[in-house]
Amino acid sequence: MKILLLCHAFNGLTQRLHCALREAGHAVTVELDIADAVTEEAVALADPDLIVAPFLKRRIPESVWSVRPCLVVHPGPPGDRGPAALDWAVLRGDTHGGVTVLQATGEFDAGPVWAWRTFALRGDASKAALYRQEVTRAAVEAVLEAVARGRPCAAPEASPHGWQGPVAKEARAIDWLHDDSATVLRKIRSADGHPGVADALFGHACRLHDAHAASAETLARAPQGEPGAVVAKRGPALLRRTRDGGVWIAHVRAEPPPGEPALKLAATRAFAAEAASLPELEVPLMRPGDKGSAEWDELHYAETGEPNRRVGWLAFDFHNGAMSTRQCERLRDALRWARTRDTRVLVLEGGADFFSNGIHLHDIEASAQTANDSAADASWRNINAIDDVVLEMLALTDRHTVALLRGNAGAGGCWLAFAADFVWSHAGVVLNPHYKNMGNLYGSEYWTHTLPRRVGEANAAAVAKRVMQGRLPMSAAECAALGLVDAVWGDDAASLRERAAAEAAALASACDHADRIAAKQRERAEAEARHPLAERRAQELQHMHRNFYGFDPSYHVARHHFVTRKPHAWTPRHLATHRP
Repeated sequence: MKILLLCHAFNGLTQRLHCALREAGHAVTVELDIADAVTEEAVALADPDLIVAPFLKRRIPESVWSVRPCLVVHPGPPGDRGPAALDWAVLRGDTHGGVTVLQATGEFDAGPVWAWRTFALRGDASKAALYRQEVTRAAVEAVLEAVARGRPCAAPEASPHGWQGPVAKEARAIDWLHDDSATVLRKIRSADGHPGVADALFGHACRLHDAHAASAETLARAPQGEPGAVVAKRGPALLRRTRDGGVWIAHVRAEPPPGEPALKLAATRAFAAEAASLPELEVPLMRPGDKGSAEWDELHYAETGEPNRRVGWLAFDFHNGAMSTRQCERLRDALRWARTRDTRVLVLEGGADFFSNGIHLHDIEASAQTANDSAADASWRNINAIDDVVLEMLALTDRHTVALLRGNAGAGGCWLAFAADFVWSHAGVVLNPHYKNMGNLYGSEYWTHTLPRRVGEANAAAVAKRVMQGRLPMSAAECAALGLVDAVWGDDAASLRERAAAEAAALASACDHADRIAAKQRERAEAEARHPLAERRAQELQHMHRNFYGFDPSYHVARHHFVTRKPHAWTPRHLATHRP
């Protein structure tokens, strides 16, 4: 079929559908929802058999839905209508949610149902995390079913909630004197991603994001304070007291001065002056419990297996996959520490939402508003810092390295993963290894070394053209076919983690382990002799320096538009293949 994806933005769900529908044999093109006239023109040009709308903020015009079948993906169970179904479900503490694929009509979310899915809602998950994982997985399944069926299905039992409008600011307002920690977390998680909970820190208006429970151990050694008081810090986060404990607030969007953008930043950066005098409640990198233990931090290290066949697990989970200079330096230092451990395999495990998306564009944008700094200088610091992380991975020649892709990856985050000996993913992961969409960046992270190492020198030019110039999202299966990913196991992060534990243990226990490591060291030495890594890095950074400091402002314009969510004026031609 010819399918037109109509969307407000080419977000993660839309990208996943773009991959899945293409892999199912359909011809897929994309139009960003800018105006009714533009949509009508796109339909005339594409002449689609079907229009699928995974993410919209406006009504599809009657001139389109009345003449073409239009399927809307609604992130709520059948009968659950309105623009904030998932917000309300998290805010209420619902135990189950769903996705409905329905046909567009003149009434919002009220057309014939073509397919639906239900799923359990994780009680400790934010709205954004549920959308990226459960909602996206269910939506892909339901859309593929609807497309294959080609008509409405039997009407399911309707949700009792009916129409639900946007969540009022007052419904999520935090009463620090009376709300317990669970209530505070639920309110923030219901607004995570967008719009955030309206509140204030240090007397300054802001939106709260990325909240985590504080453990009893942390609270026992933290300074006392009245509910609402900020008493300590850890990494990006501020510890704020509640009536029965405390919560970590890791990211905020502070109200900016007039004329400046509102950026989502680490709370300790947004309020750097106020945070400077707070005690730092550090925790050891290697501590009891798994990555999801009650003792929250961005990094966690654990080991499994018997002596002489142990596996190290270095987990990192950076908000939205962005890696600031500080976070890169911390991950670099953690890799150096992991090198001192007696392990045969080191697994670099990213978050369940994102493995990594490369350099931190919001953090860089903030430097443009900082005295004695600039976005170009911040970009240069950040790209060098992430290069240092990749170099640590490439230099780990005395053991096997694995990159575990539990979530999506983009730009430099992809090449951080590809630098490992083995890249393991699940089927739902979407990768964007290119840099071109961010103002025609050349890219670094040693990609000019890693790409030919993975796909072979003979194929490198063709794969580079397809991957780096094509600028389209790629599924894990597509990357595996090219040699960029080594294995695709399971459909979600949990099933991948279970399989990876067994495979990593087998890798560490292999009887030919010493021979494999010796071969790895020979290959690395031969590659270094042919083309030293230092030269690769210098050549890549020469291009990046031009991107950051040169006469062409494309990168700075694209970054500014990205972080400030500027409305789209047109659909990029690599997506809108129906346009000449």
